[in-house]
Amino acid sequence: MSYPAWSMRETYPAGVPCWVETLQPDVQAALDFYGALFGWQFDGPGRMPGAAEGDYFVARLGGRAVAGIGSLADRPGAPEPAWTTHIRVDSVDEAAEKATEAGGTVHDRALDEHPAGRVALVADQAGARFCVSEASAGKGAQLINTPRAWDMSSLRTTDLEGSNRFYGSVFGWQPEAFGGSDSRITLWRLPGYAGGQPQQPAPRDVVAVMTPVGGPSSAGRPDAHWSVDFYCEDVAATADLAARLGGTVIVSPYDNPGFRNAVLADPQGVAFSVSQQSDEDPDS
Repeated sequence: MSYPAWSMRETYPAGVPCWVETLQPDVQAALDFYGALFGWQFDGPGRMPGAAEGDYFVARLGGRAVAGIGSLADRPGAPEPAWTTHIRVDSVDEAAEKATEAGGTVHDRALDEHPAGRVALVADQAGARFCVSEASAGKGAQLINTPRAWDMSSLRTTDLEGSNRFYGSVFGWQPEAFGGSDSRITLWRLPGYAGGQPQQPAPRDVVAVMTPVGGPSSAGRPDAHWSVDFYCEDVAATADLAARLGGTVIVSPYDNPGFRNAVLADPQGVAFSVSQQSDEDPDS
């Protein structure tokens, strides 16, 4: 299958989210669910990064890497199963130092992880976890912003002003309100970056989105957290299929400026969202 040139990526500049993965207790159940929901095929099993036990699989669409699914470590203090976003940096060590200086926390020291590269797990000033990643061992997602692939990562947070300071300091992101004066959506832009689709309702230098905790997009979680969104051609049909596959429709399809969204969870309770572009004018 052929894809438009703007959806295929070989490299990511520093400051741009580059990979998403989920670590889960039952890897095979996750493979079965996402394979059926999005038509993904999987390479693996490969080794988990570092000394972690278990298997790691790379999901592919049309032969191109789109996401990772691996084993969740069974150890005290291990995080809950979730989708995690990786952000490209030139140096993991320098990024971890910047994050600490900005009020964040480094949870796991740098290690090599395929295909994301050298990574470290970090939490921002409000506790939302993400990874910083070098391109030393891999290049990240090779297909984005196209149906059944990763579209965008979003921060749901209890601290909007603090998050603007944190991500601006660590990655150079600049905030901009989206969808009118009463909108709860903040776009984070990285000047000089060109991603997304040529006709999308948001500027092409947008690298992430922020909304306050609360409302349908937070999926009922009161804590600060990163979520991931996958693009689809029909949100309602995708939500119905997820339910038939043993998942849960947490929030039924609803409208945001320029998009139609739904919040779903896989059979192990890991939340994610799906979206499609709508005809609504984001400036109305």
